[in-house]
Amino acid sequence: MVTGHVFIATSLDGFIARPDGGLDWLFASDPGDEDHGYDAFISRMDGIIMGRGTYESVLTLGPWSYPKPVVVMSRSLTDADVPAELAGRVRITAEPPRVLFERLSREGWRRAYVDGGAVIRSCLAEGLIEDLILTRAPVLIGMGRPLFGAIEQDLRLVHQGTETFPSGLVQSRYSLPSPTQAHG
Repeated sequence: MVTGHVFIATSLDGFIARPDGGLDWLFASDPGDEDHGYDAFISRMDGIIMGRGTYESVLTLGPWSYPKPVVVMSRSLTDADVPAELAGRVRITAEPPRVLFERLSREGWRRAYVDGGAVIRSCLAEGLIEDLILTRAPVLIGMGRPLFGAIEQDLRLVHQGTETFPSGLVQSRYSLPSPTQAHG
């Protein structure tokens, strides 16, 4: 089955976006000339699964920058909501995570970049995430869209390493044990 892989940034206080989806705080933290590993990461993925909020935020950032097929998980959008210029590159689904992962596996996907707080949380709860790269920006924004929220039980991660960057960004890599080993 497709494995899920996360590459995401948060503010130091754990938010992935402002309440309105704004990401200005993140771009202010990154001078743009540091290699944080995104290109190498995305080159290993077959496609991207993201939530509606992430999709709507990305649409405001300018030209579409995703080189891989994108599936947007949403209960309120349909394929008719995809702009004409993204037809064939973006599709919308209301499928639950496991059903979506099974379908994408049948389509030949092996590795999916999972993006967006709610989608990441849903995929973590289903045991569909294999690893997580979390980059913390040196900024407190006080409120916004959290990456993590309430969970039913502890989810233990295995720290694989941490790297710091001159901009102050701190990037940690974690793997997740098999679902039978992950909770405790």
